[in-house]
Amino acid sequence: AFALGQMRTGAISGVATRWMAAEDACDMAIIGSGKQAITQVAAVAAVRPLKRLRIFSPTEHNRHAFVLRVRQAGFDFEVIESGSVAEAVDGAAIITLVTRAREPVLHAAMITGGAHINAVGAISAEREEFTQDIFPRCAMIAGDSVAGIKKMSREFALYFDQGPGDWSRLTRLSDHVAARKTRGPDTDLSLFKAMGMGISDLALGMALYDRAREAGLGRSMPHPEKLPPRLGAA
Repeated sequence: AFALGQMRTGAISGVATRWMAAEDACDMAIIGSGKQAITQVAAVAAVRPLKRLRIFSPTEHNRHAFVLRVRQAGFDFEVIESGSVAEAVDGAAIITLVTRAREPVLHAAMITGGAHINAVGAISAEREEFTQDIFPRCAMIAGDSVAGIKKMSREFALYFDQGPGDWSRLTRLSDHVAARKTRGPDTDLSLFKAMGMGISDLALGMALYDRAREAGLGRSMPHPEKLPPRLGAA
């Protein structure tokens, strides 16, 4: 179940990157090196021709280990260990935040124009990965679940409930896909916020089940039967 969760979380960022990032984006930065990070990298690599990946997380040991893991995974792009968030994102066309930060780590001044941001780590009200000055620069803001973002995202609540933001700027990623809407040539920044949706888990499960059946994997199990309890003397 955890492996499927990793795949689903990475996949939704891949979909967002496909529709919201520049078509020629080839330089990625990832902030965070936890268990969700490797599928984030793989999903972006599946939809953009990455040439370089820069990695930062605050714990040196974890950062070293993740750099090694990505290098051993067989990707054909350069993998660089960065010494800070600012160093990692400088000039990056795709930035993925997958941290447990409780205070913002990404500031607007760090980000080069034309970048796309996947913010997927702060999925509870006490977490916050990026500063409020990023919102005004975003020409596109999308999420997997608008209701989930309104309920649980501290970053969005600070800007759209307590600040100058207008919730109508937040659109569903599914609407972008349905309309085949991509970023315009003059887009400064685009932002995708993922909170997680049960329907995404279901969709992935169905796809993997179909593939397994086509490949003849697994084994069939009889449908459960209702039986009366078997009672015996004490």
